[in-house]
Amino acid sequence: MSTPSISKPLKLGIAGLGTVGGGVVRLLQANAQSVTHKAGRPIEIVAISAKSKGKDRGINLSHIEWYDNPMDLVSNPEIDVVVELIGGANGIAYDLVCAALKAHKGVVTANKALIALHGDELAKLAEEQNVPLLFEAAVAGGIPVIKTIKEALTPDRLKRIGGILNGTCNYILTAMAKTGCAFNDILKETQELGYAEADPSTDIDGFDAAHKLAILASLGFGHTIHFKDVFVEGIRDINPDDLYYAKELGYTIKLIGIAQQHQDNRIELRVHPALLPHDTSLARVNGVTNAVFTEGEFSGRLMLEGAGAGEGPTSTAVSADIIDIARGSTIPMWGTDWKELTPATVVSRNEFIKAYYIRLMVQDKPGVVADIATILKEHNVSLRSLLQHGATNDMNDSPIVPIILVTHKTKEQSLLQALQAIQKLPVITEKHIMLRIEEA
Repeated sequence: MSTPSISKPLKLGIAGLGTVGGGVVRLLQANAQSVTHKAGRPIEIVAISAKSKGKDRGINLSHIEWYDNPMDLVSNPEIDVVVELIGGANGIAYDLVCAALKAHKGVVTANKALIALHGDELAKLAEEQNVPLLFEAAVAGGIPVIKTIKEALTPDRLKRIGGILNGTCNYILTAMAKTGCAFNDILKETQELGYAEADPSTDIDGFDAAHKLAILASLGFGHTIHFKDVFVEGIRDINPDDLYYAKELGYTIKLIGIAQQHQDNRIELRVHPALLPHDTSLARVNGVTNAVFTEGEFSGRLMLEGAGAGEGPTSTAVSADIIDIARGSTIPMWGTDWKELTPATVVSRNEFIKAYYIRLMVQDKPGVVADIATILKEHNVSLRSLLQHGATNDMNDSPIVPIILVTHKTKEQSLLQALQAIQKLPVITEKHIMLRIEEA
């Protein structure tokens, strides 16, 4: 194969020099020759904007123009592509991306919150200006799931997309299952290791995974889907006992995100902890690893697994998008013309149909199980199995015991109504735990 001719360089302006931004600069400098060969043209970083110019980042910035204000990147006529690595759904990141598109500059971003909340608007703007907006690094770091859905799976009709989309939660649940330690203790360890932020709420409350799921569903199903459409539950209420009981039942607990397109084209969107059969592929994904699967009518089930964050994987994904632009990629942001996208009709939580795990803490008195079973029967909830262990403490003549219920598939609304009635029983000592069971 002959060496491609060297044409006009693609010139970049990078906003943000944190872990990912520094990684992109390092990668493009270290691999300049191979990147030029693969892109068919040189890729040059001509300007950078970040908070601290004097900070030592271990990279050579001496030949690169520096801007204190990232908006100045837009007014530089040399810059072809603005690489937004600031983060945040609004504020300067949003303003910069909009301004760059309006100035007919391509955009590459790793900003999942921005795409999840403003993707529809940005896709319209990018198509009106006839410029690319790429965001491979916004979902699952170095796992090339965006390209897989947007390019490799384009001919197929996807039925389900999802997986383990947050490494912080996956690390916490893996460590809790392994050690038996409480959630708060493992969270502190996770923060000390740098896997969780000082304020971890975006991760542990499920919002990070929900941002990613909204993006994947928009790509995979050809609908405009918004972050607010995703049902979200986090992992704060999971305790080691739940992981122990789940294991006894043959399951592992993971935080998962699932987007499912029903036969009537309605979309089910949910992020929550779930019990997965221990012998399934997702159940075996541990630590900070992410995994994303797709299910198509023709392609069947495909799963991609790898690092969901970190300098190397994420900077690789950002740089791959830059190379695509250098090659002249014209694929629309959502993989199809913005005008062809239709609003999604979202399935409500009450309509979810799943099997469920329920943990009740009750006073060990005669007739308790019968009372609970009666309420479930009144609400058309069928039990598949029941576990009852010894007392967790003594309270005079009424020790407190856990009762673990597993239901057959039922409509969530029916189960919620049943649990509301069960919670009113005088023998119930604390709020129940309800987790969905995902069989595949």
